[in-house]
Amino acid sequence: MCGIIGYVGKKAASPILLEGLRRLEYRGYDSAGVALLHEGSILVRKKKGKINDGLARLLKSEPVAGNLGIGHTRWATHGVPSDKNSHPHLDQSGKIAVVHNGVIENYDGIKQKLLKAGHTFKSDTDTEVLAHLIGVHYEKRRSRGDEAQIKKKLESPNVVSYSPEKIPNDILTQAVCDALREVIGTYGLAVISAEQPDTIVSARRGSPLIIGIGTGENFLASDANAIVAHTKKVVYLNDYDVATITSERFDVLNLGTDTANVQISKLEFDAEDAQRGKHAHFMLKEIFDQPQTVTNALRGRIDAEGATARFGGLNMTTEQLRSIDRIVIAASGTSWHAALVGEYLIEELAQIPVEVEFAHEFCYRNAPLERDTVLLVLSQSGETADTLAALREAKRRGHRALAIVNVVGSTIARESDGGIYMHAGPEIGVASTKAFVSTLTVLSLLAVHLGRMRNLPAKRALEILHALEAVPKQIEKLLAQNDSLKKIAKKYAKADDFFFLGRGYTFPIALEGALKLKEISYIHAEGYSAAEMKHGPIALIDKKTPTVFLVPQDSMYDKTMANLAMIRARQGPIIALATEGDKAIKKVADDVIYLPRALEPIYPILATVPLQLFAYHIAVARGCDVDKPRNLAKSVTVE
Repeated sequence: MCGIIGYVGKKAASPILLEGLRRLEYRGYDSAGVALLHEGSILVRKKKGKINDGLARLLKSEPVAGNLGIGHTRWATHGVPSDKNSHPHLDQSGKIAVVHNGVIENYDGIKQKLLKAGHTFKSDTDTEVLAHLIGVHYEKRRSRGDEAQIKKKLESPNVVSYSPEKIPNDILTQAVCDALREVIGTYGLAVISAEQPDTIVSARRGSPLIIGIGTGENFLASDANAIVAHTKKVVYLNDYDVATITSERFDVLNLGTDTANVQISKLEFDAEDAQRGKHAHFMLKEIFDQPQTVTNALRGRIDAEGATARFGGLNMTTEQLRSIDRIVIAASGTSWHAALVGEYLIEELAQIPVEVEFAHEFCYRNAPLERDTVLLVLSQSGETADTLAALREAKRRGHRALAIVNVVGSTIARESDGGIYMHAGPEIGVASTKAFVSTLTVLSLLAVHLGRMRNLPAKRALEILHALEAVPKQIEKLLAQNDSLKKIAKKYAKADDFFFLGRGYTFPIALEGALKLKEISYIHAEGYSAAEMKHGPIALIDKKTPTVFLVPQDSMYDKTMANLAMIRARQGPIIALATEGDKAIKKVADDVIYLPRALEPIYPILATVPLQLFAYHIAVARGCDVDKPRNLAKSVTVE
């Protein structure tokens, strides 16, 4: 979940690296550092804390020059956040520097061998062990005189794909390959050597890396946001790829196959899309982006004449889609809550049995999958480690795996058999907002698409499609309540505990509302089905514990109102999300947030928006950094 940036070219590397790290800080902000090549030496600057408070100040007081460098912003796994555990790390000689995202599972055994060989370590990280191991192999190859064997002219001006048997163009690449054949775990890494002043070597297994192609310069990053201001031509590295990058070219080999699969892609967004503009935080900007992101998710996908939705990337025939007899949806975190809504939608509209799994649980238990079962995975980043593992497990077992993702070119997008892009644009805030709403929109379309192949009447399908088309304007109406939501949030900002309750379609949104509040305000919050309260949790209700009730006028309205009465009887404060025109709710709720009148399957989208704003304003009132909540990072790329 760390951020990696690299640059080689003719420009000063330090400002490029620093700006890239700022754009990557949502991937980790325990510490940050850079290593640059300057006059035959590697100069390292690194500091604990957020970039502006740590590394940026350090570089101002201790500037470093050079036209080649690598940088890293950290989310700690091995070793507590500290200056010594910050990346980059050097090998024993001090001539090789490494930045790394991932986990080296067998690092301790390698470390013990290196300690016996006389190595000394300055940190508690697995990454420093990897740096030392690369250094050992580098010295072995140099002592054998391998430099003479690998001085080979390469034919392609841009890309050459090597088989593992071929010798790449430099000794550092070979040393990295030698080291990686010894390690067990995941990695996205960048390596430089003081003895190779125009080379960055990178490799990936499980942690994303992207090469950015420039003119007389090239870039490396763990996320396209870091380099989109410099180039829109990129190559997404695959697992086991090892890339050698210079200012004029890059070469890729793959440790696991005979040839590497190298494709040049074009980024679909601009640097301005990843800026927060007039808003105080990225999260707030992304909440206000949602009318547009829903519009983007719907664009070109509604077939009014056929009363259905259409998709270009499912890669399944109508007959194959009709033959699906079960769908398993695998996801994690916020995406798992979206999956629960997807279960309600697909089962009601398409009459296909759906089971929702935590992606990490799906991978490690032997769940039976019938022949015509399809796995559907949900991931904003397309790099979530657990979700990617679930996709690969389903494919290993011979099942078709589809995906709903946001990031074009991501690993899940490339490895799935087919899928649907959200088109939500870059999401920088760690707490997902617009990607969640976009996922709900796409799931609604998918449910209609599958339903029309079975028994969903055209009239009902058109009602839902027209309701979806109305959502952007309805979200704008909800966003207009921002000021009143802010007042309600301030009223409850000092609470220590919250309940979020819903039923039917709004039950997963209660879970999501509680998660948002936990993530960014650090308030303990629990989401439940309203009917479950009487089975135990109601014991926690008192005057100091507010409950957020999702009680739109849907098929569960009367039942939910009865559940609300139980909370009221125990003097628990109640904040209600109710449908416009509901007069009864005013008599039993302390505060009311009104939702536009909508069809029942649409309420999850609409109810999400005020809960996002509610959590945001509480977090701001409590002085929390909503874009960089403690202990969290945007993309979970390690297990």
